Amino acid sequence: MSIIEKAASRIDQQRQNAAPATPIVPAEPPLVDAPAAVLVDVPVPPAPTPDLAGAAAPARTRRVELDLGRMRELGMVTAAGGRTNLLEEFRIIKRPLLKRAFAERGPKDNPANLIMITSSLPGEGKTYCAINLAMSIAMELDHTVLLVDADVARPSVLRTLGLPAQRGLMDILVDDALDLPDVILRTNVDTLALLPAGTSSHSATELLASSTMAAMLTELANRYPDRVIIFDSPPLMLTTEARVLASHMGQIVVVVEAQTTTQHAVKESLQQLEGMSNVNLIYNKTRDIPGIEETYDYHYG
Repeated sequence: MSIIEKAASRIDQQRQNAAPATPIVPAEPPLVDAPAAVLVDVPVPPAPTPDLAGAAAPARTRRVELDLGRMRELGMVTAAGGRTNLLEEFRIIKRPLLKRAFAERGPKDNPANLIMITSSLPGEGKTYCAINLAMSIAMELDHTVLLVDADVARPSVLRTLGLPAQRGLMDILVDDALDLPDVILRTNVDTLALLPAGTSSHSATELLASSTMAAMLTELANRYPDRVIIFDSPPLMLTTEARVLASHMGQIVVVVEAQTTTQHAVKESLQQLEGMSNVNLIYNKTRDIPGIEETYDYHYG
């Protein structure tokens, strides 16, 4: 049984036996020193199985409580944030991505619900865009989202969300004893889950290029027909991991920082993606008028 099949079996078992989730009740605004998010171990009773050695140990899933108020203050998309320019921009950005993600594809095409967010260089806003895109898609009625921190050399998704580092993608690739439920983090946004980068490895490029990684992504992409998987990737011009990861992706989004990223850097990045279909650009941090809220321009093709 493959890693994903074992993971799916455990997830199905947990869903059948877990008690109904307790509704999230908005709390008072946290104090300045309060943690942004809390990691909770939630025991899930296993289904009884005949075992001469005794009952199996209870399965455990990990859950995080995202501080949605803090996220709004940091300028991120949240369902309770009202109708903002940022929310509308990411609605425009996600629509063609979703359309392609679930369109019919050819037998040799990569799964289009695997979407990689990258940039030419650090600091252009790729993690910010990846989180906002994931939050925007999580607001859809018919889709769920898995946000993967695939910037394994400098992971920043959990840090940006106020969470401590956890085991994740790299650990699954090197440890056969780990299954996806051991490292995926459920959140208080019911349609959003997180997969951390995990333990840093000097063999990250080789692990991402391995047949184990390819098989895991293929099964993840096809396991849940409503799921979009977003990867916060390393910058294209600094590491080889981004190019290797891109070879698995059905869609690629390159974040370009307005008035900062050079034309040379953009051309160099696009050359590295030459031959890959469906490469898109987000022109990030543009300002139509000084002092007005940042806007995003999306180019598809």
